Amino acid sequence: MIHATQSPTDPDFVQNPYPFYDTLRQNPGLVWWEDYAMPCAVRHSDVHALFRDKRLGRTPLSATQVPPHLEPFYAVEAHSMLELEPPRHTRLRGLVLRAFTSRRIAELGPEITVLCHELIDKFPNGDIDLLTAYAQIIPVRVIARLLGVPEDMAPQLLAWSHAMVSMYMARRNRTIEDAAATAAQEFTDFLRDYAETRRTDPRDDLITHLLAAEADGDRLNTDELITTCILLLNAGHEATVHAIGNGLAQLLQRGLKVQNDTAAPAVEEILRYDPPLHMFTRYVYEDGTYCGTPLKRGDEIALLLGAAGRDPAQYTDPHCFDITRAAKPHTAFGGGLHFCVGAPLARLEMQIALPVLFARCPNLRLSAAPSYADTYHFHGLKSLIVHQ
Repeated sequence: MIHATQSPTDPDFVQNPYPFYDTLRQNPGLVWWEDYAMPCAVRHSDVHALFRDKRLGRTPLSATQVPPHLEPFYAVEAHSMLELEPPRHTRLRGLVLRAFTSRRIAELGPEITVLCHELIDKFPNGDIDLLTAYAQIIPVRVIARLLGVPEDMAPQLLAWSHAMVSMYMARRNRTIEDAAATAAQEFTDFLRDYAETRRTDPRDDLITHLLAAEADGDRLNTDELITTCILLLNAGHEATVHAIGNGLAQLLQRGLKVQNDTAAPAVEEILRYDPPLHMFTRYVYEDGTYCGTPLKRGDEIALLLGAAGRDPAQYTDPHCFDITRAAKPHTAFGGGLHFCVGAPLARLEMQIALPVLFARCPNLRLSAAPSYADTYHFHGLKSLIVHQ
């Protein structure tokens, strides 16, 4: 197996990881990334296949030793669909999908449209940071409405989300860990109290529907409900913010605009070209050969979504950003059992937010070159300063 070295916090890599991915992709099979001490899949075909390989899973084979200061964080993780395998994953995902239906998501369309217009109405004159004034607000407000929590909770939800997802970043340290544990405890306490309120005062919101969701006499318990709500916020919000921001950066740098009739293919191209999440990991459950490379039970493997989206074997001229490109399957939402349950909502938010912005602000232009934040394995901007 070929070995490669590249710090994920190196400033050049943070701004543009794609040359490194191109280098990795020139080698056969999996490539060993020294800085992560694990093999990586870098081709679209390999990433696609490994997402669906039932010999791999998210749950480690040996119990994770949790230090005391991180117990609140991992108490939440213990019930996360993202970290579980069948049969528990199947049960939780089925119950969630009974509440998180395509009909319910589609019904949010008019509300998202109104929200986008309200945010644009509040844009100041002069320079605007589209990340904080638009991209960050839309997903968190939508999730707040979906869950049924007060909309004025959005800034607090955003703070909790930022603190918790920082645990997955390469720059993680003790300060980040302490903040994540505090956020997990505070978020859990809030949702526990709120869920009890909804048990006695049901409304037409996701928490009420999750409380009522039932399959074969089985329901979510309170801990599962809390973790599911946190997962929907953290996974859905962070990725959607980055996807909107990255997409706007690519569009504005090229003087491109998105209209209602071009929104769907434009969104798919954004997700392919500059996805918000660049790495998922899996554990090997069976000794065997994976993408031509022998691996042992217990090994961990990385699937590089950012590399898969620029694979020339899958996409013609993959480094060309083309919003008229005929859509081909991409891996931005994962795949297999753990395919993102919030993908329809993320697509809907992007397909509305982009054309509304360009229709309302046809003269938008960049005031500063977009700069990416040191958040790998996420990939998103620090800010996006524009002028109307």
